[in-house]
Amino acid sequence: MQHKHIHLYLTVFIAVVLAGCKVGKDYQRPQVELPQQFSSQSFADTSSIADIAWKDFFTDPTLRELINKGITYNNDLQVAIKRIDIAQAQAKQARLLQLPQVDLQVTGAINRPSDNSLNGLSASAFLGKAYIENYQVLANISWEADIWGKIRRQKETTLAQYLQTQEAAKAVQTQLVASIAQGYYNLLMLDRQLAIARNSLALNDTFVNVTRILRDGGVVTSLAVNQAEAQKQTTALLIPELEQNIALQENALQLLTGQLPGTLARAAALNDLALPAALSTGLPVAMVSRRPDVRTNEMALVMANAQVGVAQANMYPAFNITAGGGLESFKATNWFSIPGSLFGLASGAILQPVFRKKELKTRFEIAKIEREQAVLQFRQSVLQATSEVSNALVQVEKLKEQRTLAGGQVDTLKQAVGNAQLLFKSDMANYLEVITAQTNALQAELNLAAIQRSQLGAVVELYRSLGGGWK
Repeated sequence: MQHKHIHLYLTVFIAVVLAGCKVGKDYQRPQVELPQQFSSQSFADTSSIADIAWKDFFTDPTLRELINKGITYNNDLQVAIKRIDIAQAQAKQARLLQLPQVDLQVTGAINRPSDNSLNGLSASAFLGKAYIENYQVLANISWEADIWGKIRRQKETTLAQYLQTQEAAKAVQTQLVASIAQGYYNLLMLDRQLAIARNSLALNDTFVNVTRILRDGGVVTSLAVNQAEAQKQTTALLIPELEQNIALQENALQLLTGQLPGTLARAAALNDLALPAALSTGLPVAMVSRRPDVRTNEMALVMANAQVGVAQANMYPAFNITAGGGLESFKATNWFSIPGSLFGLASGAILQPVFRKKELKTRFEIAKIEREQAVLQFRQSVLQATSEVSNALVQVEKLKEQRTLAGGQVDTLKQAVGNAQLLFKSDMANYLEVITAQTNALQAELNLAAIQRSQLGAVVELYRSLGGGWK
């Protein structure tokens, strides 16, 4: 008996020593290609607009209220947050994976064997009755020694999954903030274009009246009146179209903020909004650690790396220790008689997979391939993020030039409309020149409003692509 205890203790000692072993490689971020700096970015300037909280980045009160409402009530974001709660519960459970498993079992059984069976004859001979009773209270403890680090790799997987859900929720919020801002700026652009269309319609109406007066005076023909009225009708068609687009954009914003469709009260105008004075991007390497969608892919890579260790450990011997004890009796009256009813058991087992039809090796090979896939996906997300930042910087720079040119064009064409009307009244220009000038001026003003909106949208896209919006 003493030799058996020595063998058991020796087995446990070996298991504890081997528990320091761990298969699989610890995670290291793979090398990714990044530019040393973004376009026109100074090496000395390491700050980034993405580090600014969205409440400080967006200064318009109505937009702030919309974003705050979206973060509070948007259903997609709330689903992502619930995923965090699930992953958090799993992470808490994973911390206990290396502890023993304890089960408590209480059983009571009565067996009435045949009188002519061996059990029946034995029961009658030894127990003096035709049936067998058995009552048991058992506490069982089982523990697997983490010899190859399989359980530790499982904990790494669960922790990475928890962090991934956090980053995924940040990514949803970042996109939500950007979408609300883009929608709000689009709404202000439509408001501006509607005001331009109404002003142009009033101008067209004046020209129609003047043309009619000149026709009655014999200066112009009815064709001039028809052309002027057609121009007025063309402008009038813009108004219900813009009003429709405004209503649709309002409903889209209400949906993003988790509200029922309806109008949105707003006091700001497109021309009231100023662009940030400085749009620093920081260094590209910082963007990798800041963008939540890139971090989500990196956590997926951490999980895939840990799963390789789990799959590899499954091919090695597993050591399990089981111990139990309790009370057992053939009679209920003696069930809790101590020490007579006490019993105990202990065992240790080493299981080495020998032939599983290549199942374990196949899982290991698949896990390595999936890790390679995760590396490629992570690198692609970094490449995509870098491209988005570069595109946004180009848009910010070129739209600034376009706005300057478009503003000058609007001023020129407004002067042209005034000059054409004066010349027309003096019979020094025909009605087609006036209509052309009005058409060009209207289109130029609408285009300027679109460029102003695109400028604001490019700034939002730069903020989002750098990883801003989740703080």
